[in-house]
Amino acid sequence: MAHLFLVKDIAFQAGLSSATVDRVLNGRPGVRRQTEMRVRAAIAELEKQQAGAMGSGRMLAIDIVMETPQRFSDAVRAAFEAEMATFLPGVFRCRFHFTEVMKPAELVQLLDRIRLRGTHGIVLKAPDVVEVAAAVARADAAGIPVVTLVTDLPNSARIAYAGADNRAAGETAAYLIGEFLGDGGGKVLVTLSSGRFRGEEEREIGFRRVIRARYPDIGITEISEGHGTDAATGTLAAAALAADPAINAVYSIGGGNRAVLAAFDMARRPVRVFVAHDLDADNRAMLAARRIGFVLHHDLRSDARSAFRAIMSRAQASGRAIPASLSSVEVITPYNMPAGD
Repeated sequence: MAHLFLVKDIAFQAGLSSATVDRVLNGRPGVRRQTEMRVRAAIAELEKQQAGAMGSGRMLAIDIVMETPQRFSDAVRAAFEAEMATFLPGVFRCRFHFTEVMKPAELVQLLDRIRLRGTHGIVLKAPDVVEVAAAVARADAAGIPVVTLVTDLPNSARIAYAGADNRAAGETAAYLIGEFLGDGGGKVLVTLSSGRFRGEEEREIGFRRVIRARYPDIGITEISEGHGTDAATGTLAAAALAADPAINAVYSIGGGNRAVLAAFDMARRPVRVFVAHDLDADNRAMLAARRIGFVLHHDLRSDARSAFRAIMSRAQASGRAIPASLSSVEVITPYNMPAGD
């Protein structure tokens, strides 16, 4: 396997031990195919990052850790890779750890492993639970800055939050749905990936507040713990529709939108208005096809920029990070959809 990199650099990028990487590179037996693919992917990632290469600046190697559906992690990866080039010659190298569903204990183990291996910073999308906050505190005590991404851990030792104002996003969704449904009322299916994420909880709080205050004739039915995956979310949506014939609108906080629409189709039920989050590939296609009405979008590249700046601030000054500014929420329709990357 031809390459121009040190074994320890490939191991860092792949999240494997140097001994394992050495076995792969030298074609020794006893290596799983999946491990070999991770090493190949790490080398390809290093080659791509080297294309922007360093000049005389300092390299900051950071870890992006997320529990999220692949459609969103793909969008995040693209945003961080696009932003890396703008920070030359102070080059960032990003190692991505994306999992659709992860138990808190597994996430904590990953964070501790990253801390022990060494990193210049961690960008984290994780549930707001005590175990994760403790792992963040251990990283901070080791001199590793942690920036939360799109969902916050406000009671942790994180140095900054990079993302949108989630409560305002929920309020915006309530306004769109309330004005669309009008005096006819109805019932909104609110879908969360999990109740463990602070960002999703804040969106729901904002949504319920405005519906209760301004649109009291509109009801709410909530489903949760589908983790944004199509199979689980679709099953939950189908059960909710079977139980409540009044549901005629959707506010999708946690994703799985194709499955939610499929549940309505199977039940032969119309969706009067559908508000979703994030311009991932699925939502772009459904918005263009008029299957969903609005997407609440914020610029992930702006979030990546805020995260990079916070980590650079800590690395350069060993002091408090620059507060990350909240990225603005845009209401996207089929007529103002920005071009894809």
